[in-house]
Amino acid sequence: MRQVAIYGKGGIGKSTTTQNLTGALATMGKKILLVGCDPKADSTRMLLGGLNQKTVLDTLRSEGDESIELDKLIQPGFGGIKCVESGGPEPGVGCAGRGIITSIGLLENLGAYEDELDYVFYDVLGDVVCGGFAMPIREGKAQEIYIVASGELMAIYAANNICKGIQKYAKGGARLGGIICNSRNVDGERELLEAFAERLGSQLIHFVPRDNIVQRAEINRKVVIEFDPESQQAKEYMTLAQNIDNNELFVVPTPLDMEDLEAMMVEFGIIEV
Repeated sequence: MRQVAIYGKGGIGKSTTTQNLTGALATMGKKILLVGCDPKADSTRMLLGGLNQKTVLDTLRSEGDESIELDKLIQPGFGGIKCVESGGPEPGVGCAGRGIITSIGLLENLGAYEDELDYVFYDVLGDVVCGGFAMPIREGKAQEIYIVASGELMAIYAANNICKGIQKYAKGGARLGGIICNSRNVDGERELLEAFAERLGSQLIHFVPRDNIVQRAEINRKVVIEFDPESQQAKEYMTLAQNIDNNELFVVPTPLDMEDLEAMMVEFGIIEV
């Protein structure tokens, strides 16, 4: 069973990428548990046909620890993907990262991590690698980390910061599997992210081109491979899934210092001097 965490700058399309990736893996016959680790609880919506799944924390608040059962936490989604949303505290109260800690512990205790699973995916909030949001890295829950980025300064800055977190907690076994480009059609984007990944000691695992079919699928509450399995974008997500399934390059990244990061952005014309 491979445990994978997906990180990336807020708004980069991380949850969209994760759902389309797991949907593609499911069509390959992989058995998957997807744990949404964002308090917004939107990590599984397209896999569930638009259903707003009741979160682990909401279930605990309404039913308590004693009566909780696994089938109350997991909803079956597209391709048989087992979907869980951690959720968060009531607005303005407590630390949102606690939801991840509570959810993962409860899922483990209830036997959710079955031997028959091929993958467990954690879709983690934005670029936050502190507190509960760092748990998949810090405590070795996820052995593989993929970072969703684009050819924009803040996306790469966030990816570099996440790599610092992976490096810090490498003793727990977490390794960077690669960068996933969710393209924003920035000039020289592929070349920039290939260079960035190489300087980290890693790889660009796949370049996912921008295509409006992704938004059309979302409006129809579906992942692309369900909405239009013959589309080019569905093939792109299948390629991403195959690349991750076959990946053997896992590294402790070497993050760039700010001076080198800015120099690279100047080199590729993202920052003008």
